[in-house]
Amino acid sequence: MRKPWVVGVLLAGMLLGGCGDPASAPGEPAPAAPRASATTHQRAPASPGPAPRRAPTVLYLGDSLAMEGQKVLGQELRRDLRAKYTGAPYSGTTLCDYLEGTADRSLVPASDKAAALVRRLRPDVVVLQFWGNSWGYTPCMDGITYDESPARYFRRYDADARRLTEQITAAGGTGRPRIVWVSQGPDPITPDRVRRVNALYEKRAAASGDLVADAGKAVSPATGRYTWTQYLPCTAHERARPGLCTQPGRDRTALHRDDDHLHFCLAPTTTRPKPCPVRSPGILRITREVVKTIRQAAR
Repeated sequence: MRKPWVVGVLLAGMLLGGCGDPASAPGEPAPAAPRASATTHQRAPASPGPAPRRAPTVLYLGDSLAMEGQKVLGQELRRDLRAKYTGAPYSGTTLCDYLEGTADRSLVPASDKAAALVRRLRPDVVVLQFWGNSWGYTPCMDGITYDESPARYFRRYDADARRLTEQITAAGGTGRPRIVWVSQGPDPITPDRVRRVNALYEKRAAASGDLVADAGKAVSPATGRYTWTQYLPCTAHERARPGLCTQPGRDRTALHRDDDHLHFCLAPTTTRPKPCPVRSPGILRITREVVKTIRQAAR
């Protein structure tokens, strides 16, 4: 009875890792400026709220979901907040890849570790978006997989979240950046796994005075936060913009391709990582929620 489930997990690994070549360099970074602050944990407001007093500097790190959405996030941040933005995602990664001290068994080079980028760019906000690599694709997970040992997997993921927070904090010094953890949408293969990963993000944010952007809710049905779906009803924002409501006659829009139930880019996956080249409602929904939270973090 386990075989189909295991095959599904392996397929997910191929899809998330196959979104691009993890060893390739991240997208073109925008220039960044110093300054940061930290306050207490809060959830993102329901409405955008007032703009920050000054344009924030934002650093975006993550896996293939961040890789596909990095260009859209940069566009939204620059338009709404006049932000200075740097995206440095790597496909196939998880939290340990961005930890200093893992360069010899990591998919992220030493120069792009989270702490190294914080020291160099001095961001106000660091956005972390990770689906939660669960199949041991990256060497720094030391072979720990959700399938073989869920308990070890969650202990390790929790420990890595704490270490990554500590390294970002130390690198920021007196100008410590605010961390925004991005919650993930429904996992079609292991729905409880992503629920628990999101709970770890909540726990870590609460412990360190950071924030959680519940972007996963924006790609979930109103009837079930952790129920996977390929389509959702169009929003007013999507109806007003040609192409974003992909099936206007049925008043619904596509979040995923028929052949990829994990990514939100509506273009086919490629062998090398790159930002999504087509307008994709799921990516825009996610990034708009992240921008709301960054607006709060930067005030």
